[in-house]
Amino acid sequence: MEAAAALSCTAQTRESSPPGGREEKGPPERKVYMDYNATTPLEPEVIQAMTEAMQEAWGNPSSPYPAGRKAKAIISAARESLAKMIGGQPQDIIFTSGGTESNNLVIHSVLQHFHKAHTSEGDAAERRLLGEGAMPHFITCTVEHDSIRLPLEHLVEEQVAAVTFVPVSKVNGQAEADDILAAIRPATCLVTIMLANNETGVIMPIPELGRRVAALNQQRVASGLPRILLHTDAAQALGKRRVDVRDLGVDFLTIVGHKLYGPRIGALYVRGLGERTPLYPMLFGGGQERGFRPGTENTPMIAGLGKAAELVTENCEAYEAHMRAVRDYLEARLVAEFNKKIHFNSQFPGTERLPNTCNFSIRGPQLQGRLVLAQCRTLLASVGAACHSDQGDRPSPVLLSCGIPADVARNALRLSVGRSTTQAEVDLVVQDLKQAVARLEGQA
Repeated sequence: MEAAAALSCTAQTRESSPPGGREEKGPPERKVYMDYNATTPLEPEVIQAMTEAMQEAWGNPSSPYPAGRKAKAIISAARESLAKMIGGQPQDIIFTSGGTESNNLVIHSVLQHFHKAHTSEGDAAERRLLGEGAMPHFITCTVEHDSIRLPLEHLVEEQVAAVTFVPVSKVNGQAEADDILAAIRPATCLVTIMLANNETGVIMPIPELGRRVAALNQQRVASGLPRILLHTDAAQALGKRRVDVRDLGVDFLTIVGHKLYGPRIGALYVRGLGERTPLYPMLFGGGQERGFRPGTENTPMIAGLGKAAELVTENCEAYEAHMRAVRDYLEARLVAEFNKKIHFNSQFPGTERLPNTCNFSIRGPQLQGRLVLAQCRTLLASVGAACHSDQGDRPSPVLLSCGIPADVARNALRLSVGRSTTQAEVDLVVQDLKQAVARLEGQA
């Protein structure tokens, strides 16, 4: 049984106090975890790789003695595993603390590069075309993760950059390439669009965007304008579908370990690191990661991330097929149980979505998502992004951006299945939801 199975069998004991004051423990309640878009457990092989690194590769990777050389070799192997998972080159992988750092590092680097190019050190022709004191321009979309949205909003507040937030289509839930290209200005320096949305599972048209930005860049360079860099946050897509940077055509790609059954660190892919694509460190120190991300490497975590990537490379098609079958079964069971009360919030005609994600609402004035989850005794899930868990009953901005009515969005539940989720567990969850809804409607 995989690591994830342990989550679906977690026991929680309900206690009762019969006459006489003695407390007796009742039977354990079965819990079924369906929040794999929030985080995933470590695979046993990942735990083993991390444990071995802690025991055998405890040396400083910069040291020449055996324990240090062992650590350095583990880091190099992990870098190769990550590169193979995404179709890139090992020398283009930088290890980071996680997705938030990777995303911030991209934004920081592009901002620094723009300013360097438009000072006395930079290209005089570009300065003439853009004008003295030109402000860098970033493009993103309205459903990005906070680690993209908030840094960009901060740049606007500090008046050091301009940002266009392109709305997603209410027809397909995507940030469309036409709308993104239409937002480009002479001073545009970065387009950053997630590969898959964490709440709806909608896959963004990054390959099309990559082709069109590359074609546009040829024209821009010929006319003396700066090249536009393309970044995608692939946190949700990796481990659920094949991801290849050559097909995507991106300059930067964010990798997050804990979304693919690995540890809570991350990495950043940079195409032609330091040569074709600029990267400017946010930290300064001992020169590790070629100076782009200094700090003594966390060898056990890197070992675990490398093993997680290796498992994805070997098994991605099987993972995807299993999750899709279970997710489709879940959606069929929801329709069979709730009929017209069910509204699927992420089923857009002709739009591809992640194989494991089901965002839906059960219609009813008493059936807000948080209230339904609070009544569930088996299901462990969320109403949306885990980082927005303090928003109360406010409807998800992502769903509102996709055109979901506020009263429907307020009732939303996001169920995301994993590698070991079974149809039997789906049956338990649907029954649990049915009973939760009955309790809430009975209170009205």
